[in-house]
Amino acid sequence: MPTRGWPRWLLAVTVLWAVLLGALTWWSVRHDPPTVREQRSLAEAAPVVDRAVGRLVAATGDGAWALAAPRLDRGCRITPMDDGATLARDLDVVVAEGGERALLEAVADRLPADWRAGVHLGSDGPRLRADAGEFVAVQGRVVSPGRVRLTADSGCRPDDVEYATLLPGHPDEPALDDALRALGRPAGTPERVVARCPGGAVARTVWATAGPAPASLAGLKPLAAGSAVVDTPEVYAYRRGAVVVLADATGEQVRVSASTGC
Repeated sequence: MPTRGWPRWLLAVTVLWAVLLGALTWWSVRHDPPTVREQRSLAEAAPVVDRAVGRLVAATGDGAWALAAPRLDRGCRITPMDDGATLARDLDVVVAEGGERALLEAVADRLPADWRAGVHLGSDGPRLRADAGEFVAVQGRVVSPGRVRLTADSGCRPDDVEYATLLPGHPDEPALDDALRALGRPAGTPERVVARCPGGAVARTVWATAGPAPASLAGLKPLAAGSAVVDTPEVYAYRRGAVVVLADATGEQVRVSASTGC
């Protein structure tokens, strides 16, 4: 007995459905925004990370802070077959010992409401967590007594750009030059890190190394306009107008930075 074929109406419906599905897929690829992190490249994530760090700068208030150099880590796995890269930007803030959680809570309160920022106490101390949108995570943690690090992290993305090409050149900063001269130590080549502020201005940190630690920071005290922001044997911070100067002798090298906020 011969096998009956598909009814013509069913074949027509199947073909029509295939055409409609193809058209919807074409439209989605060209018009719908990416819905998962793996669809957004590093070039697309970098401006979001940059703006997130600018928000964090604005939220720190009048504390002693400095932007750290961006961290670009290659080799993460987007899928079992595809490598990617992660971009993270850090903002380091120095406070009086015991004031770390208060700083994190103050920052969380000043961030946009849709970031859903909050501070929770974990086994390793208080942690700030927030969502800057576009799959960019924001965290804050205590790295040592009196020192807090705020971080915006892209997560693993397709690596489609050399991030160094997005960075500006190296400027002069009179407040940094004055501090290096006051310390009377050989200085390395200044470097700059910038972040976009919420209102469109640019926050920046210019920093340089000033020889090996330990070192006396007493030579900076005459430069402070008023009382110091932080004054310990290994860390000294003060303001010169809109610039906050931070000298840090806790590492192997003395690091001096001058930062202008939002």
